[in-house]
Amino acid sequence: MPKKKSQFTDADDALLEELGVEVEVKKAAQYTKEEERVIAGFEEIQRFVDEHERPPQHGEDKDIFERLYAVRLERLNELKACRDLLLPMDHQGLLNTGAESASEPEVEMDDDALLEALGVEAEAGSIEELKYVRPSKEIRAAEEVAQRERCEDFEQYKELFDQVKEDLEAGTRQMIRCDNKTDVKIGDLLVLKGQTAYIANAGETFIDYDEREDCRLKVVFDNGTQSKMLRRSFQKLLWEDDTARRITTPSDLGPMFTDQVVEEDRASGTIYILRSQSENPFIKEHRELIHKIGFTNGSVERRIADAANEPTYLLADVEVVKTYRLYNLNANKLENLFHKLFASAKLDIEMKDRFGKPYKPREWFLVPLEAIKEAVERLMDGTLSDYVYDPKIATLMKHQ
Repeated sequence: MPKKKSQFTDADDALLEELGVEVEVKKAAQYTKEEERVIAGFEEIQRFVDEHERPPQHGEDKDIFERLYAVRLERLNELKACRDLLLPMDHQGLLNTGAESASEPEVEMDDDALLEALGVEAEAGSIEELKYVRPSKEIRAAEEVAQRERCEDFEQYKELFDQVKEDLEAGTRQMIRCDNKTDVKIGDLLVLKGQTAYIANAGETFIDYDEREDCRLKVVFDNGTQSKMLRRSFQKLLWEDDTARRITTPSDLGPMFTDQVVEEDRASGTIYILRSQSENPFIKEHRELIHKIGFTNGSVERRIADAANEPTYLLADVEVVKTYRLYNLNANKLENLFHKLFASAKLDIEMKDRFGKPYKPREWFLVPLEAIKEAVERLMDGTLSDYVYDPKIATLMKHQ
C-alpha cells in the first residue's frame, strides 16, 4: 500500500520512523469551487485585519477595498453555511456565531454584487484588476451632467424645432420664466443654457436612493444631440440655470382671449378689429368685409378718438367690432402674425389725405369677420400654423 504524502520532508520522515513515531498524514480537505471562493475572500479579510489590527469598516472616507471587505464580512456573518465553513479558521474572532441566518443561504459570493451593494462601479471585472473605482457620489454627479450623444432620429424632431422658431418669431409662442422647475413632462419645450430642449420620452417611474420618484427622460436638443438623463437631474440643471425658460404652446398662452385675469398675469396690450365708416364708394360697398387689425398698449377708445383726421383710419370714424385683451405675450408679434396670415387679402386702394396727397392705407384687409374669429380660435387651440387664408373663398384652409 503506497504511503500517503506527509507534511514533512523525506529526511524528517526517516528520523521520525527511527524514533518510533508514527507520522499522521492529514487528508487535504476537499472544497467546492464556491467554498474555495468564500475561503479566499475570508482570507483577504484576515490579511487586512493582520495588517491594520482592526476589522474592516464602512464609510465613504475609507479605502474601497476596506469597504468591500466590510460588506463581505457582514454577508458572511449572515449566512450560516459560510460561518460553519469558516469558523475553524477564524483565529481572529471575526465571525459572529450568534448571528441570525439568512432563510436560504447561498455560498457563492460575487465581487460585482458586493460592489453594487457598496454603490460603486468598477471598470474591471475582477476585484484584483480594479483600475478605477467611482464612489456613489461621483456616479450621481455624472448622472446629473448626463453625457450627450448624437440623436440618430433627429430628423423627426427637426421640423418641430423649426416650427417652434417660426412660432416664436410670429408671437404664437413665447419664452417665459421657468418658475416651476419641477414640472417636467413629455412634450415640454424648455431653453436650458441657451439651447432648446424637447422632452421626447420618459421611462417607467421608480423609487431612487432618496426614496423619491424618478424616471429616465429622452431629452432632444435643437443642435441634433440627445441625453438620456434622470428627470431629477434635468430639474436640477433647470434650478442651476437662472436663464432657463419655458416655451409656451399656442394652447397654453393663458387668458389671452378672455376677460378673466389672475393676479400674476401681466398685461401686454389689446388687439382690436375695426370697421370703417368711410363714404368712399369702394369701402362703402364692401363695408362688411373690410376690417383693420391693429394693436395698442393703451385704450382703444383713445387710440381711435381722432380717427376722422388720421389716414391710418381712412380719414373716417370707425366702429370697434371686437377686441382681445392680451396677457403674458408679445402682442406686436401676434399682430404681425395676423397680418401675415391675411396678407393675400390686404386692401389695395389708394386714397388722398386732407392735403390731397395720395397714400395707401395699411393694416386693412378684405376679410370677413368670421374668418378673423376662426383664426383666433385656431390660435387658441394651437392649430393656426396648419392653416392659410384663401381669399378666393374667404376662409381658412388647411395646408395641403
